[in-house]
Formats: sequence, C-alpha cells, structure tokens
Amino acid sequence: MSAVLEIEDVYSAYDKADVLQGVSLAVKAGSITCLLGSNGSGKTTLVRSILGLTPARAGRIVFNGADITRLPTHRIIAAGIACIPEGRKVFPKLTVEENLLVGAYRERSDKVTQARVVDIYLIFPQLAERRTQLAGTMSGGEQAMVSIGRGLMCAPKLLLIDEPSLGLSPRLVKENFNIIKQIKERGITVFLVEQNVHQTLAISQHGYVLSKGRVAAGGTPAELADRAEVREAYFG
Repeated sequence: MSAVLEIEDVYSAYDKADVLQGVSLAVKAGSITCLLGSNGSGKTTLVRSILGLTPARAGRIVFNGADITRLPTHRIIAAGIACIPEGRKVFPKLTVEENLLVGAYRERSDKVTQARVVDIYLIFPQLAERRTQLAGTMSGGEQAMVSIGRGLMCAPKLLLIDEPSLGLSPRLVKENFNIIKQIKERGITVFLVEQNVHQTLAISQHGYVLSKGRVAAGGTPAELADRAEVREAYFG
C-alpha cells in the first residue's frame, strides 16, 4: 500500500523555538493512521504544518508524490487535503446546509454539490432533519457531524481529523469514531490526531506517538499498545 502523505524529518517553529523536531511518518492510502500524544506534544502544530499554516522550517511534506512543503494553504486544500479542526468550528450563524455548502466552495457543478449534500445526509440523517437550523444552536455532537460533513463536501483524498473526541460525551465519542470508520470504508484516507488512546487504536491500522515534538513510537495498534513509550508519552 503506497503512502498518500509522507512527513520527512520536519522541523516547525514558533518564534524560533522548534515545536516539531525531526518528525517523520507516513500515512498509507486507504487507511486510518493515528497520531497520539498528550497536550503540548506537537500534534496540532504538525496538522498546521501539513496545511501550510505553520510552514515547516526544515524537512519535506509530500502528498501524492508532490512536495507541498512550501505551498500556500489554498493550494494544499485544492490538492485534495481537508481538515476537521479541533473544537469543530462551525459557522454558527449559517444553517446546517449552508455550512455544508461552504465545504464545496471549489466545486463549480451545482449538480455535483447537491449530490454530495444528499450523500452527507445519508451518513448523518439527523442533519437532514435539521438542514435549516442555525449551526450555532446545535449540540456539540451535532456540530461535530456538521464539521465532518463539511470536510467531506470537497471529496478529499486525505482527511485530517484533529481531536474529534474533544468536549464530547462518551456516547458521542463512540458515534464519531464509528463515523470515521465509515469514512475510511468509503475509500478516504484518514489521518486521525487524538488523545483518546483506546478508541483511536481500535479503529486505526497504523499509528505514531508524538512526545515533546518527536516521534516516540510507531507501529500497528497492537505494537503501540505494548510499548512503554506510549505510557511514557501520556503519563510522564
């Protein structure tokens, strides 16, 4: 299975202080690859570097064989990467359907756009029932559905999902992880950035642990679960 995304010895900095220090990893096509790590480990910085929001100071980021390290964010998104941001970040004063349509802003065919909306409503029947409701008036779980649906509206080749369990009840976390499995089964490659170890490893095919800006461990879920580095990265 070939890699859709390759991170090669990446350093990223804020104010000249490196947050990421030589990070290397690969996301294989058609897989769910996870990135685990505690707060402050550098997970979100890596997402921002992939998207060009915090450009890598050194190293390479390769997507579908093309070097995207120095590309502006809009070109990275156009290449086929979508992101579900930490904290969901819906547009609160837009309706559910308007939020979804924002995700398809690059699509010029109204027919294709409407077909994608229908597809999202098949995945999330609750959103179909509330298509005219303002997103800001919805529960955290419903906003998570809107955010994931919006990300899928651009038909991405790679979906980055940053902390999907953040602020959700255990029941909604379980629902969200089931949805992420469905996304993978539709042939979309997923890079899942999370702190929730057990549920993340349960749906992933491969994973990495980030600790203090470095990759502390990598392997299959079974291999990671047995590694002392996983416990160290989370608990001290």
